[in-house]
Amino acid sequence: MIEVHLWSSLRSLTGGQQVVEVEAATTGELLKELVRLHPGLQAPIDAGVSVAVDGRIIATGLSEPIPEDAEVYLMQRLRGG
Repeated sequence: MIEVHLWSSLRSLTGGQQVVEVEAATTGELLKELVRLHPGLQAPIDAGVSVAVDGRIIATGLSEPIPEDAEVYLMQRLRGG
C-alpha cells in the first residue's frame, strides 16, 4: 500500500483527505488507482500533475517504479512564465 500525500488544492477532490492509500507499483498505476478511488481527480490529472517519489519529481513517464515504503506526493503541475 502506498501513501500519497496530496497538494492542498487537490484535497477538496478527495473529501478533504491529506493522504490517501492506493495499491500501485508504478507511477501510471498510482494515477489510475487514484482516479478509480477519487474520480474528481481525473480532470487535474488530465491537465497535468507532478508525482514526487522520495523527493524526486518523476519526469520519465508512467512506468517509474514506486518502492513500497516511498514518500509520495501528488502536486498540480507548476506553471510559470
